[in-house]
Amino acid sequence: MKAATIKELRDELKNYSSKELIEVCLRLSKFKKENKELLTYLLYESQNETSYIESVKQEIDEQFEEVNKKSFFFIKKSIRKILRNIKKHIRYSRKKETEVELLIYFCQKLKEFKPSIKKNDTLSNLYFRQINMINKTLPKLHEDLQFDYREEMETLL
Repeated sequence: MKAATIKELRDELKNYSSKELIEVCLRLSKFKKENKELLTYLLYESQNETSYIESVKQEIDEQFEEVNKKSFFFIKKSIRKILRNIKKHIRYSRKKETEVELLIYFCQKLKEFKPSIKKNDTLSNLYFRQINMINKTLPKLHEDLQFDYREEMETLL
């Protein structure tokens, strides 16, 4: 089966009643955890972005505490998993402020992490790639926000 384009789906959904749309959304949420998470974000958390960011930061803290520190192999694996999770939350939000704030927080946690990421090239490169992503996103924000985030960025470098 070939998937329809977004335009075709949009046109088809216009023909559905609100009750039928609810059924389609609920059915979608049953198939993948990500669909359910996105629906949860859109329905409950999108109205209050600051509380959403705080809940994601709490999740990041918990994940950093659970990192297996036996070897750099396990550390890299765990850090990548945390970053994948952050990127997923950024995709849900689609707001540049959220992206910058979460990536800065991730970099701060990574910088404070023991054993130091400086001892491992892969982790250092991952850290600097995130710094570069933040620097690319910053010019897209409002000037006041840019100033605030640039101050935070100075502590990371």
